Amino acid sequence: MILLCDTRQQAGRHDLKEYYWAAHGVEIRRTKLFVGDYTLPTNQSICIDTKKDIQEIVGDICGKQHERFRNECLRAQEAGIKLIVLIEDDTVDENGRYLINDIRDLHKWQNPRKKIRVKRDGQWVQKYPNATSGVSLKKAMITMTVRYGVDFQFVRKKDAGKRILELLGVNNEEGNQ
Repeated sequence: MILLCDTRQQAGRHDLKEYYWAAHGVEIRRTKLFVGDYTLPTNQSICIDTKKDIQEIVGDICGKQHERFRNECLRAQEAGIKLIVLIEDDTVDENGRYLINDIRDLHKWQNPRKKIRVKRDGQWVQKYPNATSGVSLKKAMITMTVRYGVDFQFVRKKDAGKRILELLGVNNEEGNQ
């Protein structure tokens, strides 16, 4: 089986996924994709855009990358491509349970930038008091889903390779051929 990977994906940053695919007989071919990071050569109506963590999607939706990201979502929508944004997240609570399983859980997420403190005029203050909250991110994602049809999903880093194949409609038996 062949999986197309966008040439803009940084080499060496996706080892867990690539190990999984290699173990399951999936050949990776790098090419420039219209949208997203991964798709199938036989069916490009579904594309997967991966994010290394929640902080990356914050930058894409609520930060300096918003216009670029919105344009990609719009390009997918106009071309009839189902764009799935797969956010790799291993955040756990104090009991070691995974905190974010889907978009409904984002209200539990605490932006680590809110914890950064600096000393100003002899007082310790938040360096980024306006950092995006989980609640704000959740609202923005829902808006992007409604406007552009983007599907936001979450996955553990160790399971991302398998989940990408599932989202593209490939079962493990197909990947082993």
